[in-house]
Amino acid sequence: MSTSWSIYVIALVAANIIGCVWLLVANRKSKTGGEGESVGHEFDGIEELNTPMPGWWIWMFWITIAFAIAYLLAFPGLGNYAGFLGWTSIQQYETEIASADAQYGPLFAGFYATPVPDLLGDDQAIEIGSRLFANNCAICHGSDARGGRHYPNLTDDDWLYGGTPEIIVQTVTDGRNGVMPPLGAAIGGEQGVREMAQHVLSLSGRKHDAAMAAVAAPKFQTLCAVCHGPTGTGNQAMGAPNLTDDIWLHGGRVEHIEEQITLGRNNQMPAHRDILTPEKIHLVALYVYSLSNSKQ
Repeated sequence: MSTSWSIYVIALVAANIIGCVWLLVANRKSKTGGEGESVGHEFDGIEELNTPMPGWWIWMFWITIAFAIAYLLAFPGLGNYAGFLGWTSIQQYETEIASADAQYGPLFAGFYATPVPDLLGDDQAIEIGSRLFANNCAICHGSDARGGRHYPNLTDDDWLYGGTPEIIVQTVTDGRNGVMPPLGAAIGGEQGVREMAQHVLSLSGRKHDAAMAAVAAPKFQTLCAVCHGPTGTGNQAMGAPNLTDDIWLHGGRVEHIEEQITLGRNNQMPAHRDILTPEKIHLVALYVYSLSNSKQ
């Protein structure tokens, strides 16, 4: 925080505390409790009185103000002043993480020493992995890991980069960056895109215009086969999707396919190496692997 903003915050806090003190002093009475003075209003025999606040109530306000001042001196709250206790949320977070690591570290280490396939029958390990997944992965892939448009379904057997435990660990650790270049102009503009979309539909056996698909077939071999393969079955080494299985990461409607061909795609899954330890990534990989595999 800049010095000017720090001074502004300190002044604002001080003004509020002084205002509360003034309010109490300005409204103090020589007498507290008991009968108050009449304000001159009476209705149905009921007279409105200006009764002073009880003394204990006023003292509660003074105690609250004193507590606020003590708190602001001990903890951050007055601009750049850190408080004489030196407390920070980062410090508290790191302390709690260190405490948790000390408590659960041996448990994670034990799981880490066991290969993922051998942990498929360990309900505790899978449960821990599912909670780590819920906290770190569910925001994109969903609480049930079934994903959605632009986010892969992790419960089926369709893998962009491969579904072995080692590859899943690599994906979670380093992230992925899937890139498809825009091909609208190279394919031949709007008409070429429409023809190519029909050819892509034909690869998975969906209803399509056969004449338009036939026109685009040679272009597919020239421009698309280098990534998706001559028959459209994809390439996991490059993260190129299989176009023959009727599973569509970015939407399977013809307009979605045309959009993908025209504009391309640049999707990124963030790396988790700085978020999760290798031991925790091991358990996340176990949970993901367990979704489409069972104990042999």
